[in-house]
Amino acid sequence: MAEIDDTIAQLRADLVEADEYLKIEQLRSRLPQLETEMGRPDLWDDADRAREVQTEFTSVKGDLDLYEELSDAIGDLEAMVELAAEEDDGSLDEEIEEMSSTLIGRFAQLELRALFTGEYDQGDAVCQVASGAGGTDSQDWAEMLFKMYEKWAKNKGFALEVDDWQEGAEAGITNASFTIRGRYAYGMLQAERGVHRLVRISPFDSQARRHTAFCSFSVWPDVEESAQTIDIPDKELRVDVFRSSGAGGQHVNTTDSAVRITHLPTGTVVSSQDERSQHQNRETCMKKLTVRLLELERQKREDELAAEAGESKSTEWGSQIRSYVLQPYEQVKDERSGFVSGNPKGVLDGDVEPFMEAWLRWRRH
Repeated sequence: MAEIDDTIAQLRADLVEADEYLKIEQLRSRLPQLETEMGRPDLWDDADRAREVQTEFTSVKGDLDLYEELSDAIGDLEAMVELAAEEDDGSLDEEIEEMSSTLIGRFAQLELRALFTGEYDQGDAVCQVASGAGGTDSQDWAEMLFKMYEKWAKNKGFALEVDDWQEGAEAGITNASFTIRGRYAYGMLQAERGVHRLVRISPFDSQARRHTAFCSFSVWPDVEESAQTIDIPDKELRVDVFRSSGAGGQHVNTTDSAVRITHLPTGTVVSSQDERSQHQNRETCMKKLTVRLLELERQKREDELAAEAGESKSTEWGSQIRSYVLQPYEQVKDERSGFVSGNPKGVLDGDVEPFMEAWLRWRRH
């Protein structure tokens, strides 16, 4: 009984912490304001603003409901323990253990919220997978990595939109740009930024030898307006227009309104086909390009410092953040947090979140 009392005391302490990092009082004040805005008859006159309000309302209400649900669950656990003690009923022990274990697990998941401290952590993520050293194996590996994030996003209930896709010469892809939309997408996917290494028996080697391949994963916040700007001369840009594809209503496939912009000095490619006009798609592309070029500048500074320290950050040997080994043994290991999985197939099927969580906790310490 003393053990379960200690567990309940810890759960109560966890609830107090959750109150702080979820900012419950602020959310309670904000909810009525959002409800008022949601009820305005002219809300959808401005579709962008309406989506912002709807997204915030869902987020605020979801956090408040979750907090109340956890508080009620602790109360239910306390009542069950009191009932078992009063009636000296040992048959309730298994149910009490199950309830407490479930609550401990839910709080462990919730505590990740405290690790998202960045300005854009709650938002969507613009991603790019690019092949590196390893030839055809690298291009195949890049497509495998894309599929891993695609499955992860699907499991999370997130939306994934492919912005650009470049096929490899023999197999796979040289790079793919895509956006993942969902709460905390950027916060979680920051854990994946860097070089990923694959070791396996190559399906492209007639002698079935073991090969190593590398590809990189980059991620940027999907922000409407960047706090910084870059002067990008028109002569550095190649602009291609093409016909939109995919679901999108009456404006899709009717005009060449989709836009792809290539920044020639860096090879950075961005595209947009979601807007109704070529002009709007170009504006969206320029916003994306600004964010990516700012990130390249940040990465360049980091690489320069790393070079001075004798470190390597190229997409090849010794630069990986994570290794996926399929032969001669099976293991996925994150080189930063030290987290290891003995189930590479599960990881490649989208079970990558434990690595993200381990990185978030590693970064805090």
